[in-house]
Amino acid sequence: MHHRRRPARLFPIAFLCLAATPALAQYQPRETFAPRPPTQAVNAYRSANGLPGPQYWQNKADYQIHATLQPDQPAISGDEVITYTNNSPDRLSELWLQLDQNIYKTDSRSGYANGKAREGTTDGFVLDSVSIGSGKAASISYTVSDTRLRIALPTPLAAKGGQVKLHIRYHFAIPGEWGGRMGWGKAKAGPVYEIAQWYPRMAVYDDIRGWDTLPYLAQEFYLDYGNFDYWVTAPSTMLVAGSGELANPQEVLTSEQQSRLKKARASDKTVTIRSVPEIDDPKSRPKKDGTLTWHYRMQNSRDVVFAASAAFAWDAARINLPGGKSALAMSFYPAESQGSERWGRSTEYLKDAVERFSARWYPYPWPVAVNIAGPDDLAGMEYPGLLFDGIGDKTKDLFWVTAHEIGHTWFPMVVGFDERRDAWMDEGFNTFIDVYESDDFNHGEYAPKRDVEYAPGGGNPVDEIIEVLKDRDAPPILSRADTVIEKYRHPVTYFKSALGLVLLREQILGPERFDAAFRQFTAAWAFKHPKPDDFFRAMESSTGEDLSWWWRGWYDHNWTLDLAIDKIGPATDDKDKDNKDKAPKGTAITVGSHDKLVMPVTLRVDFADGSHRDYRLPAESWIRQASTTVTVEPGKTVVQATLDPDHKIPDGNRGNDKLRADAK
Repeated sequence: MHHRRRPARLFPIAFLCLAATPALAQYQPRETFAPRPPTQAVNAYRSANGLPGPQYWQNKADYQIHATLQPDQPAISGDEVITYTNNSPDRLSELWLQLDQNIYKTDSRSGYANGKAREGTTDGFVLDSVSIGSGKAASISYTVSDTRLRIALPTPLAAKGGQVKLHIRYHFAIPGEWGGRMGWGKAKAGPVYEIAQWYPRMAVYDDIRGWDTLPYLAQEFYLDYGNFDYWVTAPSTMLVAGSGELANPQEVLTSEQQSRLKKARASDKTVTIRSVPEIDDPKSRPKKDGTLTWHYRMQNSRDVVFAASAAFAWDAARINLPGGKSALAMSFYPAESQGSERWGRSTEYLKDAVERFSARWYPYPWPVAVNIAGPDDLAGMEYPGLLFDGIGDKTKDLFWVTAHEIGHTWFPMVVGFDERRDAWMDEGFNTFIDVYESDDFNHGEYAPKRDVEYAPGGGNPVDEIIEVLKDRDAPPILSRADTVIEKYRHPVTYFKSALGLVLLREQILGPERFDAAFRQFTAAWAFKHPKPDDFFRAMESSTGEDLSWWWRGWYDHNWTLDLAIDKIGPATDDKDKDNKDKAPKGTAITVGSHDKLVMPVTLRVDFADGSHRDYRLPAESWIRQASTTVTVEPGKTVVQATLDPDHKIPDGNRGNDKLRADAK
């Protein structure tokens, strides 16, 4: 696109006359800097500073679950008791639960959301009984609607602390399909089961929508927090790795394995718990036949999952946390994944990521972090304290996927974003912190981060994002997650969202202000449910900036950026209208905005003596007009001027970013 030259300074009348010309039509200051009122009201629950209010409340769901893995079918049968605490100010006449396994039924909404009816692979959750109360529980009527379960309470649940116990017995067939982010597949030595969404779970009742009952469409989750006590019975040949801490190691591990675990808890080097040669050794299991029951506990979590296989090797190392605390990093993988180029370094990667994320943003909250090597078509999924990654992952790809999946501990496992509506917060925030982990690990061994999540072409992220910004069909970041088709899921939900935070940190606010505000937001909302407006308010309030222009251009819309050097010429004194004073006024450099998005930018001016000077132009340079002028004092001979000389912002037209003073 050709851009017309502009004068060094525009007065309001001149601007109004020129605004209709093609060169200026795309940028209107009143549009870019228009008021952006929040969509969420301030009240006693959510404060104007973006942090939880003095009366913020949140309901709680505690679980006791007994489950049995039946590999011959394969299937799970379970018996759970949910203790649900209503901390809201409302009496609840009904309860809603999530039945995510129902996406595998023939008539599921998930199938139709993908453009056709699903060819049903299971019957979903089969509810054997649903009852309420403690002691002699009373059966109740309920309604199943797709992936939701509605229970009408015989007596409303009291506000501000009322409790109810639900008792549910159920079973389901384990699908061998990734669409539900869990399943089973085979390693060379036998099947690997990665079991998630394996028990009916409470839906969230919050202060924004009441019951949030979006159906599960094979995207992700929104869950309340609570404590978990769960038991998994499996064939004795299997290792079962679960979220949380193993409560009965003496019953399911050999004495040698218990000793090795103790050693790992004190070791910064990876310690083998079960070696690859021991996989086929019956002595590596405390019992040769029948079943064993593994007991796990996890406190203050929104979910728990587990993996089971007889084909697992296992290693571990200590994680060093702030304040002298520690946790344990562990990896489980089959024989074909061993080696220093493959899963032999998984625990090293996991340990480093948890330590650095903890030091930089917020301490890791749980005693164990686990990485599982499962079938590659089931790879790359995060749950609290446990990751499902791929048998075939190696070197930088294994590092990147490990850092990314454990990074989800912070977003959304600790900061409880609603992934079903706002996946950009979950994926984008996590990809953002992953960028710095790639830079930090082992002196940048796998830096910079360039993978499917962030600058997948391997180039400069601010160049690669241009294609997304110029795509008229690309959805804005603030789109409901379920509406973002696969073509745009990584480019927008991951890449653009993460780059938006990188630009906010490095180009708009600076690391010092950004980091302090981001840490405050993370700590204040740990184990709570912030919404997008809470984040926007928190960053503005803490950093002292009105960022509405940035939220509007980058998040509300898919606007593009085109800053340009429009003119270099003699400076004039506006007061000297008769031009009587012939003394030189210096050199005027006019920088214009040719598109809707603006950003702060560095202007580098090169002088004839070989030196240069950098000017930092704030976003407000274009708050009243489409161009701004930088004047270089007399005595300095300007040779050329360059915008964004270090290539840090996503300018869509680099051709007008440099101009020589003698250009005609």
